[in-house]
Amino acid sequence: MSKVASPLVATSRLTIDLGSIVRNWKLLGLFTPDAATGAAVKANAYGMGLEPVTAALDSAGCRHFFVATPGEGIRARKVAANAEIFVLGGLTRENAAFYQEAGLIPVLNDPGEIEIWAERCRQTGNRKPCALHFDTGMNRLGLSESQALQLAADKARLHSVSPVLIMSHLACADDPQHPMIDCQKQAFDRLRAVFPGFMGSLANSAGILAQEGLGYDLTRPGIALYGAEAIDSTVGPMDSVATFEARILQVRHAKKGETVGYGATHVLARDSVIATVGAGYGDGVPRAASGDGVPLRAQFPGAVGHVCDKDVPMIGRVSMDSCMFDVTDIPAAQLEKAEWIELFGENVAVDDLARACGTIGYDILTGMRDRCERVWVG
Repeated sequence: MSKVASPLVATSRLTIDLGSIVRNWKLLGLFTPDAATGAAVKANAYGMGLEPVTAALDSAGCRHFFVATPGEGIRARKVAANAEIFVLGGLTRENAAFYQEAGLIPVLNDPGEIEIWAERCRQTGNRKPCALHFDTGMNRLGLSESQALQLAADKARLHSVSPVLIMSHLACADDPQHPMIDCQKQAFDRLRAVFPGFMGSLANSAGILAQEGLGYDLTRPGIALYGAEAIDSTVGPMDSVATFEARILQVRHAKKGETVGYGATHVLARDSVIATVGAGYGDGVPRAASGDGVPLRAQFPGAVGHVCDKDVPMIGRVSMDSCMFDVTDIPAAQLEKAEWIELFGENVAVDDLARACGTIGYDILTGMRDRCERVWVG
């Protein structure tokens, strides 16, 4: 499956290796051999394309997908007809029928949602499955421990919603030494004891890689599938998945002392060669990546690109449709043949770009805009 970027229209492109995503999914499964391995494909499969990624993983044998919204769920259902698709949020009285009709499994986060689903099941005479989400310390979504214990004691209420999965979410697994991991595991074990017989799910990507004993029955990897850091400062054994490149629009020569970009924030320290590329914050390059003229530059160096086997620094501010790189040290004969500069991929880690922006790889990947042409290979 591929979508070829036309040289007539594309000034930025994101190349996604579906084979690498499948290999990462299979590799993650080896860390938790007693658990099924699901996949988080929310946020357009972390920017990689929900439909092609879901289809590739479904073909590889993935049978459990996690999305954030009902709309994402119906998109996944179209390419994974027989999979279980769990929707992490968004159940209302108005859309409960939609969940049933589309074969989506709502993840119930509070007593109100439990009542909505129970009412819908009573109305239709059909107890469609759901999942129960317990808060074990993150204080974001999920039933509190006391609410969970009340539900466990009310067998009629519990039976009315036919849960097939109980789950919680780790807050600090990206730091394998953080004591909260064990605290949450202990809380989840207490809940499993009063909800016997249900599948359990706790581990995200970092939970799979951080330590043994967090896999339970079903894991929910996300960021590691897509080749970025799940644990702080390490990608682990994952394959690189995505390469983001921008077309070189112009190469120009400028004199020492001249300035570059909006605000004249970069002053050239030497006679320079500047490559302007066709990607900016309108394509998903954060303005915070700018080489100059943003507050983060007082703390971290700016982003780099890669062209002709060399890293080249970004200079000046990222604008809506373009950004600039200092390519003075690239031999002219090589530069003349170059068409694209890599902003992340095999040569520039997406998490290194993220650090230059003061953020994380998740933010970069999910921030890739529709104007960026996507090309699927593998």
